[in-house]
Formats: sequence, structure tokens, C-alpha cells
Amino acid sequence: MSCSSLPTVNILTAVALSKLAHRTKKSSYFYLLALTTSDILTQIFIIFIGFILQTAILHRKVPNAFIHLVSILEFSSNHASIWITVILTMDRYVALCLPLQYRILSYPERTRRIIASVFLASFVTGIPFYWWSDVWRNPRTPDLLDRVLKWVHCFIIYFIPCTFFFIINSVIILRLRQKSKANRYKLRIGKTRALLIGITTVFAVLWAPRTIVIIIHMYVSSIHKDWRVHLAMDIGNMLALLNTAVDFFLYCFVSKKFRDTVKEILGIQRPCCTIEHKKTQSDNYFDSWK
Repeated sequence: MSCSSLPTVNILTAVALSKLAHRTKKSSYFYLLALTTSDILTQIFIIFIGFILQTAILHRKVPNAFIHLVSILEFSSNHASIWITVILTMDRYVALCLPLQYRILSYPERTRRIIASVFLASFVTGIPFYWWSDVWRNPRTPDLLDRVLKWVHCFIIYFIPCTFFFIINSVIILRLRQKSKANRYKLRIGKTRALLIGITTVFAVLWAPRTIVIIIHMYVSSIHKDWRVHLAMDIGNMLALLNTAVDFFLYCFVSKKFRDTVKEILGIQRPCCTIEHKKTQSDNYFDSWK
């Protein structure tokens, strides 16, 4: 899938999740919508502003202040995308392991406040990256500030989130195995487990190359002097951008509600009337991923 088609996939995902969030009022759909929105912003700053606008349209040198401002926005949206995934994982942990507390804590207004707080914190953490060295244009060897920023970036976007995902998902899976003894919950538990493991595994695998290349770049003079680092950086960025496209197909594979909503948007299926059934407490929190 080309980078130019990624925004289309994300826009379709955003529309579908927006409809589901409006209909169900479930926090999980609000978090997924926020995740998709931050991914769209990341792609706008990287693909359209960072590449097309500067290279393919302007055809001239862009002021450094503009490039650094775009860097802040790019890193802010990038941090938001990753940490919304962390909050989503935590939300699923509370829903599956602490259902009584979840019924009290989970409501749309609180979810929106949490999402707004994550976006604000992501913007604040993105400000120091105004001084991020442009690896494509700067031929000098990375200095101490460059190395500090690169290590901070790697910990914010990869090492800390991956550690969190591993710990929380391990706890969730253990709890789900205990609950799966009740036969009527096995299918729902399987879907929940599949989506949680799928999202975090895709993230860990697709973001690993970019993280590794960033670390390698700290110890070589410039990508201009080593074409292999240049190629690896391109591939790492492409794989990282594919993350959300893969998530779209993962949602389609796991969630029937998401598939039906996408079909409705594309005109393949008529809007279905939602029939509310009386549910038990356990049904309510397991039903989020159906």
C-alpha cells in the first residue's frame, strides 16, 4: 500500500469509528477514534507538509523555523498516537479486570477529558523536538543534544510503551483465561484478546525498525555518507506509517460492528437498526469489541 493511500484508509476508519462512538457511547471507540485522528495528523505533517509541500510543490529551500515548527507538530501527533494506544490498553484492563469500577469511571465526558489531556501532554513533550536535527539535510555528526533528544524520543515512542503493553496485556490475558472457563464468554474473550494482542504486536513490530535506525544514526556521521542508513531510515518510516493501515484490517477482522459500519459507509449495506437486548453486567464490558 502506498503512502498516498494511507490517509484514505484512515479517513474511512475515522468515519466508521465516529459513527460507532456516537451510537454506542463506548469509551473504546472514542479512544480508537482519537488514535486514528492522531495518525491522520502524523501523516499530514510527515507526508504532505514534510515531503510534498517542501519538495514536490515549493521546489525551493524552506525556512529552518518552518521545518522545526513542523517537527514539533509531527512529534506531538506521533506521541499522541502512541500514548492513546497506551490509554486504550489501560481502559481495556479496567473494563475486563475491574468491571464494577469501569461502570463508574467510563463515560463519554471523562473519556473526552482524558483524550484532550493526552493531546495536550503530547504537544508539550513535542516542543523540545524543535531542536531535532534534520537527518536528511544536516551533514554534521550528532552532538550531545541530538543524542539526548533521540534517546528521549525512543523511550517515549517505543521502549516505555512496549514495556507497558507487555505487562498490562500479560495481566489481561491471565485474567481472560480465568474467565474463559465460562463457555458463553469464550468467543467474546477470544476477540478481545486477539484485538489487544494484534494492536500492540503490530505496533511493536512495525515501529522497531525506525527505532533501531534512529539509534544507529546517533553513532554514524550522516545518512548522506552511508546509503544503507538512508535506505533503512526510509524503510523504517514506511513501516511505521503502515501501522494504522494494518490496524484498519485488524478492526475489520475482529469486529463485526466495525465491518458493518464500513459497509454502510461504502453503500454496500443498509443502515441496520440497533436492537437493544437486556444484558448482564459481564455482557456489557465484553461487548466492546464485538
